[in-house]
Amino acid sequence: MHTEFFIPMNPPTVTQQEHKVNTTGTKARFYEPAEVKATRSKLSDAVGPHRPEQPYVGAVRLMVKWCFPVCGKHKDGEYRTSKPDTDNLQKMLKDVMTTNHFWKDDAQVASEICEKFWAKVPGLYIAIEDCEGRIES
Repeated sequence: MHTEFFIPMNPPTVTQQEHKVNTTGTKARFYEPAEVKATRSKLSDAVGPHRPEQPYVGAVRLMVKWCFPVCGKHKDGEYRTSKPDTDNLQKMLKDVMTTNHFWKDDAQVASEICEKFWAKVPGLYIAIEDCEGRIES
């Protein structure tokens, strides 16, 4: 099984790492600021229409190319070396894909290729490949 799609969008730069802490007395409560919730919703709305008919089962390979709009002195196709970090970008995306039933658990992502670029056409390219040749029945 193989799923592949491109979502034209300005990729979000807000990441899941931006949780906040509210302390009252000796208790700490973690919460998601509005901008993190909005980013999660934006990603969910974007990937939802591309979910497979059946969730992947077993190991998958996930390839994501984060294509940010070209600005300043940067050129189309040039690697983006500024924040956000790829691991922070991927965490929220994988969680959103789990919620949207691409797989049962993002721990199934056994192989991962993640790149970020400056691009004339901004968006997210996502490819998922079943490493075991099975789907849920």
